[in-house]
Amino acid sequence: MNKIMIAGLTAIIVGLSSCCGNSAKCEADAAAKCDTVCEKHTCCQATPDEIEGIRKALGYYTEAAIKGDSKIAMRGFAPAATMSYVDADSLVTVPIQSLYDYYDQTGPHNATYEIADCSVARDVAMVRIESKFGENEFTDMFTLVKDNSDWKIVSKVYQIK
Repeated sequence: MNKIMIAGLTAIIVGLSSCCGNSAKCEADAAAKCDTVCEKHTCCQATPDEIEGIRKALGYYTEAAIKGDSKIAMRGFAPAATMSYVDADSLVTVPIQSLYDYYDQTGPHNATYEIADCSVARDVAMVRIESKFGENEFTDMFTLVKDNSDWKIVSKVYQIK
């Protein structure tokens, strides 16, 4: 009986402290969709402020694509951030400048993302998003670090669906 009560209380606590703060809509960020992440996943043990900071960094990433302006993305990434992917069965890791160059060369895109999973441990976070840039769909994984009061993306790993 005690085990059942403890399990029930744990489930309630996890549900109340999920990454969406029990709010299923991310209305402040038009590029973000957080429609069902709380119902599908136990996201993370994070405060609403931490989640807002993480969403802010991710928002810069997608806003830069929407506007075709790398200067916007730079606000969400650490200066020495990297981007990794597989090309022809080989790992490629490049400075984040490659992403900035892509934004500036290709111009504006329709871009959306949905947080699929996240985990926060004090000043570090790992976030997986499902995104769409133009007609291309991606799975992106980000590692973020809290720099003073701002979250910064230090690495982006992605695959094209």
